[in-house]
Amino acid sequence: MNQQRAETQTSYDRIADEYARQIYGELAGKPLDRAILDRFAERLRGRGVVCDMGCGPGQIGRYLADRGLRVVGVDLSPGMVAQAAALNPDVAFRVGDMTALDEPDGAWAGIAAFYSIIHVPPGEIVAALTEMRRVLQPDGLLLLAFHTGDEVVRSEELMGQAVALDFWFYTPEQMRRWLGEAGYGVEEIIEREPYAPDVEHQSRRAYVLARKL
Repeated sequence: MNQQRAETQTSYDRIADEYARQIYGELAGKPLDRAILDRFAERLRGRGVVCDMGCGPGQIGRYLADRGLRVVGVDLSPGMVAQAAALNPDVAFRVGDMTALDEPDGAWAGIAAFYSIIHVPPGEIVAALTEMRRVLQPDGLLLLAFHTGDEVVRSEELMGQAVALDFWFYTPEQMRRWLGEAGYGVEEIIEREPYAPDVEHQSRRAYVLARKL
């Protein structure tokens, strides 16, 4: 694991308890996110296992499991995995790295990666997308959510803890190009303005649905 990934892991371990407290219920205030996840679930129900990639405390996995999907959760942070397992005892969560997944080819029907690609530097995006493609079934679906823009924000304090986190903002056009390079076909791109400040950080968001070609 490189230094940047190690710092990300350690940082999320430090804030895991407070992060779970603040974030686990976030979907209650995010109607578009719920609608997008509902459509994703409808496409994948009965097709096999779906991964909540970069699962944090498991709120996305919980939502998908409640809609009839067989869900696993993967996160770089053991602290986050512990939170997710405690909050969702009926879902399997484990530590893993999206750039080097311990899964056989074609293991999963779909991957929902909500705000996990934001910690992958531009030069590593195609490799990460390619690795996720490897573990998808033929015609498997990848749903990405990320902050839009062309900047990187460095955070050294978050939720009262010292951290070392880089948040990369990407444009939908960049992500479309990288997905094409990694062997996906983009089916849909949705953008939205931020919800209210008490719901989330004030950044524009994008959701990209892609299919393994």
